[in-house]
Amino acid sequence: MPSTIPTEGLKDPETAELFFKEDPEKLFTDLREVGHGSFGAVYSARDVRTNEVVAIKKLSYTGMQSTKKWQDIIKEVRFLQILKHPNIIEYKGCYLSEHTAWLVMEYCIRSVSDFLKVHKKPLQEMEIAAITHGALQGLAYLHSHAMIHRDIKAANILLTEQGQVKLADFGLASMASRASSFVGTPNWMAPEVILAKDEEQQYGTEVDIWSLGITCIELAEMKPPLQSNSSVSVFSRIIRSESPTLQSTEWSYHFRHFVDSCLQKIPQDRPTSQKLLKHMFVRRERPETVLIDLIQRTKVLSQEAHNGPAVESQEEEVIT
Repeated sequence: MPSTIPTEGLKDPETAELFFKEDPEKLFTDLREVGHGSFGAVYSARDVRTNEVVAIKKLSYTGMQSTKKWQDIIKEVRFLQILKHPNIIEYKGCYLSEHTAWLVMEYCIRSVSDFLKVHKKPLQEMEIAAITHGALQGLAYLHSHAMIHRDIKAANILLTEQGQVKLADFGLASMASRASSFVGTPNWMAPEVILAKDEEQQYGTEVDIWSLGITCIELAEMKPPLQSNSSVSVFSRIIRSESPTLQSTEWSYHFRHFVDSCLQKIPQDRPTSQKLLKHMFVRRERPETVLIDLIQRTKVLSQEAHNGPAVESQEEEVIT
């Protein structure tokens, strides 16, 4: 085992079992950065054992708050290990090298926020419905197991080459159905998460429903509400202002009703993820190839504009 591994942190056998012992530098080649955020960088790579293309999220546990970083890595790995659902990114293992954890996951071609960047215009309603439907199925799975994602946004919803929707980035997720930590990305935060900062109130899975509603607006308007405001101003307005709504009246009644249902200020007034799966916005008939068609159009646009380089994931202020 390389000397760079935090041996003190691996004395606990249960913790040690979370990590593969092999050197990831020897197992994964052709690393190419495909996105980054406050946590670090994400790479595409090839597994030399299987020739499979995978995604690798590198998380450093050195520098300031190294103990907290290490604890966060352990928490995320424990979380990813128990998740098994078609609409949640598949976890393939974690390795340690040079004070960095390599979280290996299935490869997805882009985040939904990347699609917005390439197209430079809102997605079509059918596309938003298909993405929302997939995200909801992933959320329903989490919520049925008393888990909260706590950072739902377009940057954390990915698409595979086959057009399958995948929830990703569980670094802020909670394994308890009631939580009180002030975490998330400001513009997508539910009012009760913000109130938890000062009032130590608990909140539940309803916060993911609020964030999903904000994400729908993000996909329809290319940005979440209040994006130009400072974090302090955002928090104040989320708590004190009326709930945001879709600005354009051109969207269908079902879409507008879905968003309004998600963005109820009182958490108990929001439908559950299971109930929202029955909403006409996500149940309405649409072509099975709607997301594959979106992917193909995006590839053409990307090649025309950039000659094919990766689009960096949107980086926002994330509160941990």
